[in-house]
Parts: sequence; structure tokens; C-alpha cells
Amino acid sequence: MTPLVASAATPGLSLWGGLSGTIVAILLPILAYFAVAPVLWRFFRTTWREIDAEALAERERLAASAGFDRRPAALFAIAALCLTLQEYYGSLRFYMYDVEPWLRELERASGGKGLVSVSRYGELYSFGWWSLTRVLGYFVVPVTAYKLLFPKDSVLDLGLRLRGFTRHAWIYGACLAVVVPFVIAVSYLPEFKNYYPFYKQCSRSWFDFLSWEALYFAQFFALEFFFRGLLLAPLRKSLGSGAIFAMCVPYVMIHFGKPFFEACGAMVAGVALGSLAMKTRSIYFGFLVHVSVALLMDTLAIAHNQGLPTRLWP
Repeated sequence: MTPLVASAATPGLSLWGGLSGTIVAILLPILAYFAVAPVLWRFFRTTWREIDAEALAERERLAASAGFDRRPAALFAIAALCLTLQEYYGSLRFYMYDVEPWLRELERASGGKGLVSVSRYGELYSFGWWSLTRVLGYFVVPVTAYKLLFPKDSVLDLGLRLRGFTRHAWIYGACLAVVVPFVIAVSYLPEFKNYYPFYKQCSRSWFDFLSWEALYFAQFFALEFFFRGLLLAPLRKSLGSGAIFAMCVPYVMIHFGKPFFEACGAMVAGVALGSLAMKTRSIYFGFLVHVSVALLMDTLAIAHNQGLPTRLWP
């Protein structure tokens, strides 16, 4: 989902005016999918086959014992509920009408001398609400619900174990080697510079910049856990590699409202990061790639526009 405060114009196909430009813009992601698909297949085919073999063995075991795996139904129900709660209670409308008035009342009660200052940090507060609801919706609530339903399962097995981290660290470097040059190239596009960072006061001070990045990173961790941990680890034995592609559907949808090509690229990123999480049984590589790219995107956008902060406090 798009953060609470974004650019004034909805990002879309503004750089591709006219019918012919729109057709080209729509066709480009399709052509890119055909180009990237063989690469993903070549890199992850062994992983997908191993997961499918593991799932087949598990389904045969359940069939022989007349058992039933409740995890797919439970996890998709939890995912639907959490995403719905975030859409309505983590929205800008809810913040504006229910949270911000309460903050303004606190500010008035303190005579403007308390810890709350909506006049100075109102936009940052809105992102604080966005980050908080994502951490609750992507991590706290689903983990609680999952443990209530499956108390014998360990939360650490949902992609949170560090075992084998250093052995697969080269994959993180390889991902950055592919993504970073592309990010640097597109950072010069007006659509990119006008859209990032989401928090437009980042250049005001290092406090603003670091506070925003901390909120941004927190929601990225929760997001990676939700999509690459909770929705994958328990489903590998029931859905096999199909769990990766099932996860990509809601993952792409939370990018609606972002630039068109970023939303289209979420499918490729979802498959790659999901396959990586299945291969390593860890969400940490996806999280590190996400935050590294996000920090680079914000830094480049700020450098191209207002410039990096020059003071510690606003």
C-alpha cells in the first residue's frame, strides 16, 4: 500500500502521453516479463523442484493418513483480514479524522510546549501511524493469530532464523549489483525525483531524515516477514513453489498507487525475493535488499532536489 502522504499527482503513465505512448507503456512490462522469466527459471529451478518434491511427499503422507493441512486456509484468511484492517484503519482518512485531531488536542492542552507538535511534525506523525499500522498488521497481529492456531509451530521457522546467513551472503551482493545501476539510472527521471522520498521534509534536518528512514525500515521488516516468511514458510509443504506465486498477487496489489513500472516490477521482485526466501529459509536477505535500495532511492532523490540535510535539528 502507498504511504499516507505522497506526491500531489498520482504516479502513472504521465511520461507516456497519447494512445500510442500508453500502449508502449503497457507492453513494456509484458516484454520484460518474457525476458526475465528464463533468468528466474535458470536461477531458481532447482529450488522450485526441491520444494515441489517436498510438497508432493507431504501431500501423499496426508492422503495416506486421511489428514488435512489447515495452514493454507488459516494463513490466507489471516492475510485477508490483516490487509483489510490496514486498508481501512491504516489509511490517510482514518489518520486525518481519528488520530490527528487527538494529537492536536494534546498539543493544545500543553500550550505548544509538550512533546507533541503537529504544526512542526504533522507529516512525520502521519508516517509514524503508517509504519505502526504496518508493523502491527504485518507482524504483531498475524504472529499472534498464527500462534493461537498453531501453538506447536515456532515463529523462528517463519524465516527468522539466522542459520546459514553468511553462507548465502553472496546472493545479497549479487542482487544489489543488478539493482543499484538501474536505480541510479532512473533516479534522474522527473517521476522518480518527484515521488521519492515519501516524507518531503527529509532535507530539513538529519533528525527528519533518520526518523523517516527508521520508520521506513521498520515497515520493510514487517512487510518481508509477512510476505516472505508467514505466507511462504508454512505453505512450502502444501503448495510447493506455487506458494511463491500465490504470495505475489497481494504483494503486487499493495504497490497500487506507486509508479506504474514499480508496480509491474513488484511481480518480478516478489518471485525473486520469495524464491530466495524459500532457498535460504530466511527473510533477512530480502529485508536487506529492500532497505538498501530504499535508502539509495531516497538519498538520490534528495540529492537531485533539495540536497541532503545540513543541520541536525529542524
